[in-house]
Amino acid sequence: MNRTDRLYALVEELRAAAPQWRSATSLADHFEVSKRTIERDLSALQQAGVPIYATPGRRGGYALDLQHTLPPLNLSAAEVAAVASALAVGTSTPFTHAGRTALQKILAVLREVDAESTRELATRVRVFDRGAEEHRSLAAVEQAIVERRVVEIEYVDKFDETTSRTVEPVAVLGVQPHWYLWAYCRLREAPRVFRLDRIRSADLLDEQVRDRGLDPADIELHELINRGIVGDLTRQSTK
Repeated sequence: MNRTDRLYALVEELRAAAPQWRSATSLADHFEVSKRTIERDLSALQQAGVPIYATPGRRGGYALDLQHTLPPLNLSAAEVAAVASALAVGTSTPFTHAGRTALQKILAVLREVDAESTRELATRVRVFDRGAEEHRSLAAVEQAIVERRVVEIEYVDKFDETTSRTVEPVAVLGVQPHWYLWAYCRLREAPRVFRLDRIRSADLLDEQVRDRGLDPADIELHELINRGIVGDLTRQSTK
């Protein structure tokens, strides 16, 4: 059994045993490898984000948290390539970075034949990157939304004017072909919408966002269009 197949089988072995613990020794015996090899495999899976937990001691071992895992997925090479391609071209979409870690988890449990087919197909898909700076800004915005933290941004509006804003993220809005951050802007002392690809930099603050009674369910597309906020239909600045 090669390592890729063993990693896949190791996850399934822990899934079948859950919620019971399995010792590294028993797993090594089961897969007919050394205990050190099993420990390296488990470490690799943990680093890939698979929720495997360890308890020390003679009666300790490893267990898979079923509440934070999906059942086995049988994805074709085309399906995995579709996910990878969407993530590669979607650098201005929210949670792209979280999606890439999810992709790593998928790749970690692919059987070797599937992984080889996926790699071969990937050679026929080419994506041009637009730079790392935008990626860092979006990652900070994503984290601000998840952790409900205030963030300072440098924002370029449709008139190419740059302003520094301290904002309290509320939600992300998808209005094709763009994505927007809906947040309370302390500069304007009111809710504002910011196009994600116009955020040039973003720095997280330790401060938590306040409850200002803003509900994403209250947002209507026609209101955003009428106020001149969304996309190429804008008729006035969001400043």
